[in-house]
Amino acid sequence: MHPSIQRIRLSNHSEIEVGLAGDTACPIIMLPVAKRSVYGEEAETLKLWGVDPELGKHLVDGLADAFQVLYFDYEGHLFQHPAKQLTADHIANDFLHIADQMNISRFSYYGYSWLALAGLQLAIRTDRLDSLIMGGFPPYGGPYEEMLAVTRHTHRQAMANLADQAEAAPQSTSTMAPEEIDWNNIKVTINPLVTQQFVTLYESLAGFDDRSIQSQLNMPRLAFAGEKDTIVYGEAFGHETVDIAGQLLKNAAQLRQHGWDIERLEGSHMDHTQAMQPTTVLPLIKPWLMKQLGIGD
Repeated sequence: MHPSIQRIRLSNHSEIEVGLAGDTACPIIMLPVAKRSVYGEEAETLKLWGVDPELGKHLVDGLADAFQVLYFDYEGHLFQHPAKQLTADHIANDFLHIADQMNISRFSYYGYSWLALAGLQLAIRTDRLDSLIMGGFPPYGGPYEEMLAVTRHTHRQAMANLADQAEAAPQSTSTMAPEEIDWNNIKVTINPLVTQQFVTLYESLAGFDDRSIQSQLNMPRLAFAGEKDTIVYGEAFGHETVDIAGQLLKNAAQLRQHGWDIERLEGSHMDHTQAMQPTTVLPLIKPWLMKQLGIGD
């Protein structure tokens, strides 16, 4: 194991901490997640939501015995250093710049939720991917319009509640489990600069047709979602429904014809949050990656 951490300057002049863990002789996988663990009250809040406070650490450590893992907290970085133009091009350029600065030419990629979307955008902009794994966002028939609507509503609420930004998360998260969320009464207290960048991202994808780009993807690909990964938003978010599991299963046959491997994580508890946990993800993606990259043959 040869851990290495560097600070890399991105195009907006902010610096992001990037780590590299694992044997240098192993194939490389990019994980845009934080390895740092969370403690105290923040950890207890994450546990209430069913999130592993050591999610990044467990993912990195769980893969580093067979792969060299390139990891960085991209989402956390954007919350601290909002990008003025967070377009799909911007994200892909950031990821490739990080790989370049770490002297990495080829790599696999795993992302979950909007970071899975980012991986798809990366894949159609470079020939450097050995494989692509998308969790919690369908690569065919994705909910781009729905997410644009949700992010616009979120941004409007963030602007309206600008004076109440004492916390960086919805105030109800400390008392509600995810299945009890009332999407009509959540108060958005996120910095409007943070919410605006995600509006910009989905606006940049307004004309994107993920059905038309499938022939551009020649690397091994895996997409997965939890059986219950469907979010129904209330009036405050435009009554939008983001049906990740439904879209993935609806288009599973077409995706397989295009060369994707598709997995549905079964269980009545397997929602968007649960399907991203290391205990769920590692048993799925690790053997798949090892098979695709010829490790252990």
